[in-house]
Amino acid sequence: MRLKEPGLSGFNEIRRKKTKEVKVGGLKIGGNNPVVIQEMTSTRTSDIDATVAQIHRLEENGCKLVRVSVLDIESARAVKQIKEQIKVPLVADVHFNYRLALLAIENGIDKLRINPGNIGGAHNIARVVSAAKERGIPIRVGVNSGSLEKSILKKYNGITAEGMVESALNEVALLEKHNFYDTVISLKASDIELTIESNKALTSRVSYPLHIGITESGYGEEGRIRSLVGLGILLLNGIGDTIRMSLTAPDRVENIRLCADLLEELGIAYV
Repeated sequence: MRLKEPGLSGFNEIRRKKTKEVKVGGLKIGGNNPVVIQEMTSTRTSDIDATVAQIHRLEENGCKLVRVSVLDIESARAVKQIKEQIKVPLVADVHFNYRLALLAIENGIDKLRINPGNIGGAHNIARVVSAAKERGIPIRVGVNSGSLEKSILKKYNGITAEGMVESALNEVALLEKHNFYDTVISLKASDIELTIESNKALTSRVSYPLHIGITESGYGEEGRIRSLVGLGILLLNGIGDTIRMSLTAPDRVENIRLCADLLEELGIAYV
């Protein structure tokens, strides 16, 4: 854990909003635990050697949680061999195909990133949730402004903070229906104000831990500034239990360093 002396940069001690604690492998997110820095690999997950090599580099530079894309059966099966060679918990990013989520669970994944509403019906949701509960695997529900449901867009006449919150709550309700509560939520947009407004609104409705980020930030100075401003404001408001800079940097290590620099400047404990 690293913590800069509170107030050293002119900020009073920031009181983080109290959230539920969720375990991801040996890591704890939320509750009274430090903010967790995470990153996502840029390799094809089925390329085990390349993926492991990148994760090792991320580990060496302070990353505590790594997410990989699981786009096909080969990637889901690769989870087992990747897990055998790394130390940090591994998250599977799965979309639309519940079978890939089940296969990732079978191969030892530590956490799932899914949208329950897009993996194919109530029966499929029940199967994934049951498997996750059996193995103590948490689920992150991710809502992105660019992929809101048509019904939400119609109801709110476009992309709004209220619509993003409603979408997240609908997804969470699908999990709670099966008595599943080891949930992490993220609300992301490329627009800073929209991201801030939606996360603020969500914190008054739930106690689940929040993963924060500014999506589609691109790269270069503009992307860094947008991410630092947006995430800084959220953190100053006590929001954020785990964090990622969504910058398409050639070297993902830079994203980790930016997160660490921001948290240190604000005097927020992190791992």
